Amino acid sequence: MANSVLEISVKGKWIEVPALNVSDITIVVRGKWIRVAVIHAEEWQENELQNPFMCVEALHKHKRHGFGADVFTFSQKLPATAPKHPYPMVWDNVAAIHVSSFKEWWEDKLPQESRKNVRRSQRRGVIVKVKGLDEDLVRDIAEQNNDSPIRQGRPFAHYGKTLEMVKKDQLSYLDRSDFICAYLGSELIGFLKIVYRGEIASILQLLPKASRQDARPANVLIAKAVELCEEKGISYLTYGKYRYGNQGNTSLMEFKKRNGFEEIHVPRYYIPLTLKGRVAMMLKLHRDLVDILPENVIRIGRNIRAKWYRLRMSSD
Repeated sequence: MANSVLEISVKGKWIEVPALNVSDITIVVRGKWIRVAVIHAEEWQENELQNPFMCVEALHKHKRHGFGADVFTFSQKLPATAPKHPYPMVWDNVAAIHVSSFKEWWEDKLPQESRKNVRRSQRRGVIVKVKGLDEDLVRDIAEQNNDSPIRQGRPFAHYGKTLEMVKKDQLSYLDRSDFICAYLGSELIGFLKIVYRGEIASILQLLPKASRQDARPANVLIAKAVELCEEKGISYLTYGKYRYGNQGNTSLMEFKKRNGFEEIHVPRYYIPLTLKGRVAMMLKLHRDLVDILPENVIRIGRNIRAKWYRLRMSSD
């Protein structure tokens, strides 16, 4: 067990943070008033945490060495949906496709409109290739990043990045990932980075080109991802969460639903490490704001934020 410094990407920017190495697990702490210890890149790990007690002991031991945390949290990994540990827990959720076969997903899980979108993409000449990261792909991704400064109502963090920065962003998990790329002629119009995690494959990034939305690159990329999962004998394809806190129905949730993703619940554990942590858990202050605020407040805040970004962009 040792303290170290880890460089992580936060909202598209690389920063250094203190890290605690416990066996093959790296823990970082986030938050200011309530400090929550999390497993770094937990959603991309091949295995779930097997010995949380060891992590709790390490966190207690190192709190005097500049690594104080009030709460430690970790989650179980699909397909383990039944609680395993005797710690306080809540039900978290995952957006997942249970891949028994491509045919079943295509015929039974996809609505007719989504199947039409895949066929429409193919008729318009979109070609899908599975690639590794190389200099040509880095240049294509950089060009795609610069297609629009705004995505999903907010400034796009990767807009305007240099080739070196783009390459750095894409270097993670190269030994167990693929880039699924959609081309119209020689133009990259969308890509999906998929990370293999044993019997799970997870979508790390899905970026269709906004100016080529009429070619439906996102639909055809997900179809290829499901096909790859079947070829590799992978049981689940995941794409982040199905719902984020109390946000209610969002365009991202609708997109996932239309592409055959379902909501699967998994246990997430929260272990208080200090008196402040216990009080915070009683008041639910250790959770993200989207888990605490009512849906109508989140919706109003999201609309105000989108209008503010549009106003700021129009005045530049």
